[in-house]
Amino acid sequence: MGAMSVRNQSSEPSKDRGTSHALDPVENHRAGFACFVGRPNAGKSTLTNALVGQKVAITANQPQTTRHTVRGIVHRPDAQLILVDTPGLHKPRTLLGERLNDIVRTTWAEVDVIGFCLPANEKLGPGDRFIAKELASIKKTPKIAIITKTDLVDSKTLAEQLIAIDQLGRELGFEWAEIVPVSAVADKQVGLLADLLVPLLPEGPALYPEGDLTDEPEQVMIAELIREAALEGVRDELPHSIAVVVEEMLPREDRPADKPLLDIHAFVYIERPSQKGIIIGPKGKRLKDVGIKSRKQIEALLGTPVFLDLHVKVAKDWQRDPRQLRKLGF
Repeated sequence: MGAMSVRNQSSEPSKDRGTSHALDPVENHRAGFACFVGRPNAGKSTLTNALVGQKVAITANQPQTTRHTVRGIVHRPDAQLILVDTPGLHKPRTLLGERLNDIVRTTWAEVDVIGFCLPANEKLGPGDRFIAKELASIKKTPKIAIITKTDLVDSKTLAEQLIAIDQLGRELGFEWAEIVPVSAVADKQVGLLADLLVPLLPEGPALYPEGDLTDEPEQVMIAELIREAALEGVRDELPHSIAVVVEEMLPREDRPADKPLLDIHAFVYIERPSQKGIIIGPKGKRLKDVGIKSRKQIEALLGTPVFLDLHVKVAKDWQRDPRQLRKLGF
């Protein structure tokens, strides 16, 4: 396999890695930005969540669910790694698609390291080559190949994937800084991945306060949690057709200090009246389930009891309408 560098971790538990660095935290501290790229559904958001240790990026079984650049922040004694989770790059068909791709390229040019996520259980395809070609044109930024979902394959399949990825880089005239197999779900080599990303960051002080896990405004994260719950089980409808806007968040008046309640009013936007019934479900059951599921996640995020008021609205063909796109935050 030539000079290919593949990292496999020893049997140490991944959570303990990185805390034993005997570095002076001020002198040799590193801080910087990394972004994960890859085909839709390559495991980018799940990996972000595993590294940060708390749910910050939305994950769903359909492709194209991440819309905003969600930053997950990994705090370590020797470094602060800020993860920028871009939408999946794809061949655009709508104005929204073009805007998403512009966001991706701008992000790639600004980060310190790029992690290219490729699932272990799928052979390299045209989508991967399309992204790798784009990566090859960004000369200065170091690139790590991350083989995700390794818990789904045997060692022979994994070895074949490693060789294919190494060759892909060579074909396009660049060398991967590292090739790392990981499983975010089984927490395998996640700590090692952080160890390999850190040396590629510039030296400098932390850029965010210790407690921060993301710099997304809370309203955006709440909207994403509702949207994720609304996407579940609507396999037949394009996930792009759903947008969520949190209209207001207000503490309930006349509540005792030890029993606060936060009222959240949100709209789920769809493109066509025919989609309304799918989201609401028979006798409103689906929308109720969406409310229950997302409310639990929102309460965990905010640490306070929440009353969630959800309404479904039609915004006709919003993906193709610049005015509506702006209104919905794109």
